[in-house]
Amino acid sequence: MTITDFEAITRKIYEYAYGIDGRDWDLYRSIFADQIDVDFSSYNQAPAASVAADDWVEGVKPLFTGLDATQHSMSNPLVDIDEADADTNQTARCRMYMRAAHFLDDWPEPEFTIGGYYDNRLVRVDNRWQINAVTLIVRWRRGDKKLMTEATRRGSSST
Repeated sequence: MTITDFEAITRKIYEYAYGIDGRDWDLYRSIFADQIDVDFSSYNQAPAASVAADDWVEGVKPLFTGLDATQHSMSNPLVDIDEADADTNQTARCRMYMRAAHFLDDWPEPEFTIGGYYDNRLVRVDNRWQINAVTLIVRWRRGDKKLMTEATRRGSSST
């Protein structure tokens, strides 16, 4: 079976969701280049930053370990592949709708869900696509965001 660039790129974004939801940290780490630009400012007002992928993965573990369950749904991928030249690796952009539901069963309002889209940049390294930039654009929220703070607290004490 031959996998097209479109399929490889969209699979990488779906693996983002599977890695987080399944708490499969090896899978989650494998989707990223060693250094990634992360911009979640529309969610948490923190400035965009460039971080080592290992540090990013370690940083999200407490939150997701502290939650009872999550489900990240992705759809409507728009993929644009840039032309490569002899001096650079090929790059691509993938924008994809997302809905992320987070659950803490014993919390007064046990679900916090956000919707919007991811705008990701990828680079082809050794004939493999890897995410090197993640931007989350939140368009709507439902539920109590404090659930996320509590989940991080719980996850930090268990890791």
